[in-house]
Amino acid sequence: MAAPSGRSGGLAWAALVPAALLCLAARAAAGPGTASDAAQSTAEFDVRPGGEVHSFSRSLGDYSCSFTYSAQGGTNEQWQMTVGVSEDRALFSCSIWRPQGKSYLFFTQFKAEVKGAKIEYAMAYSQAAAGALNDIPLKQEEFGITETAVSHTEGKFRFELSKLMIVAKTPRDEL
Repeated sequence: MAAPSGRSGGLAWAALVPAALLCLAARAAAGPGTASDAAQSTAEFDVRPGGEVHSFSRSLGDYSCSFTYSAQGGTNEQWQMTVGVSEDRALFSCSIWRPQGKSYLFFTQFKAEVKGAKIEYAMAYSQAAAGALNDIPLKQEEFGITETAVSHTEGKFRFELSKLMIVAKTPRDEL
């Protein structure tokens, strides 16, 4: 079960998320050099162990997403962050994941934060879908969601993280 932020009814976010994700997936499939590139940006970054706190951020227009974490064990892992804005500019999304599916690092903390929009839906996963692997969501008590952030819950988080997804509603000017 996905994790709504609690600010809107279950039916509203249930309809919102698939539509937003389909829109962003179609934009990604359009490929480079298309007009839709301006509405999505993907960047690779290293998640580094060693116990120090590290951050990685991406911006797209008026919206940004940052991922702050501390991890132990192993060596650097290649991760990706994709930020996107829906065609009607009503939704901003941020996805952070390890493309290989499973991280072998032990995360002692994590926080993904959006600026310029308010979270409508967020989910954290201990394993990301890749190859024969399926997404495995964290238990609801392992992480918390506010209007602008998704973060681990101290004492409940089991140190496994491979993917974070956020869909946030952008401010709309009413006439």
